[in-house]
Amino acid sequence: MKSSDHSLEYRFWQNAVHEKDWKDALDFLLASLRKEMVFDNLAIYIIDENGQKSDIAYARAIGREKDAEADANWGEEIADKAIEKKEIVLEVPNEEKSIEKRVNSTYLIGLPLTASGKLIGAFSLVRFGGPEYTQEDINTASLASVVIAYVFEKKALQESIIELEKVQRQMRLQDDFVSTISHELRTPLGFIKGYSTTLLRDDTEWDEETSREFLTIIDEETDHLTELIENILESARLESQTLDMNFQPLRLDLLIRDVITRVNARYEKFEIIFNSDCEQIIQGDNTRLAQVFENLFSNAVKYAPNSKVEILIQSNLDDFIQVTFTDSGVGISEEHLPFIFDRFYRVPDQPKKAGTGLGLFICKRIIEAHHGKIWAESEDKKGTSFIIQLPAR
Repeated sequence: MKSSDHSLEYRFWQNAVHEKDWKDALDFLLASLRKEMVFDNLAIYIIDENGQKSDIAYARAIGREKDAEADANWGEEIADKAIEKKEIVLEVPNEEKSIEKRVNSTYLIGLPLTASGKLIGAFSLVRFGGPEYTQEDINTASLASVVIAYVFEKKALQESIIELEKVQRQMRLQDDFVSTISHELRTPLGFIKGYSTTLLRDDTEWDEETSREFLTIIDEETDHLTELIENILESARLESQTLDMNFQPLRLDLLIRDVITRVNARYEKFEIIFNSDCEQIIQGDNTRLAQVFENLFSNAVKYAPNSKVEILIQSNLDDFIQVTFTDSGVGISEEHLPFIFDRFYRVPDQPKKAGTGLGLFICKRIIEAHHGKIWAESEDKKGTSFIIQLPAR
């Protein structure tokens, strides 16, 4: 190999190896390849997991007839032949075309893409109006095919690593959930068993006030246990999309006011500021949407107990009604924000409170079932805002 060939190989490889984004790596390769040989269109086709050739994975029109790229030849047939034969395929037009019809006079080369000994696709180069590809062109394109195959192998590996990390994180969350839920279930069961056994003792008589106190504890812990079990079952139904929604006309401002009334009755010292300029009627499930805001209040009580909560409803957004639910608690670290709506996820650097990591997951799935969006914004030590957008129509 000549020294110039070594220089070409280096230029082809340098960004392919170091560039994090696969499209940026291919853009650099394309620019380098264009300096070495003439071509007008380049297209890359990748074989999917089922062995079927995908749509174009990457394509650029950079030369003659660039403005006609919608009608131009992208070399799909020549790529198919390269995949089928597993070798380089050349094709020239059957007859010379006039310069005005250059887009119909195509000189094609298709090259198979092989990574780790496995055929992963093909890429094609198109010249409009010639000239024919020389052996030097073929050698240059062959070198480019090796780099392209490496780029897509690297892309597949990065995607596999991301997916593996996602699966590992989910497995860790599930393990944590099993440990947490075991504790959460044992606690109310322990109270129920302990106080009921105490009341049933034959060697002691309890006065009415004490008996009522014990029964109240049993009643409250039974409600807690029921809520835990219902959350687990409901999250499973939401995950499998088998939870029925009863959509009907409702006013979101009135629904939230009702939830606030119930929260104030339960937590008298909890400060809530509510502002709304919205009287619009939307379609929604009254019970499920109320559940979303009850879960947000429950979170605020647990993790921002001494803060006030501000709720703002805005209806002047295009096609959406937006609800902003803000507390002034300790906030959520930026590194945890992308995961707080994941099933079983609990923020590790917040105070340990009773919970299963299902509340926000349930909120997200309910909002998504209403064709809406929910996300969180937070600053450490400055509180957290949950923003909900629901379709106005």
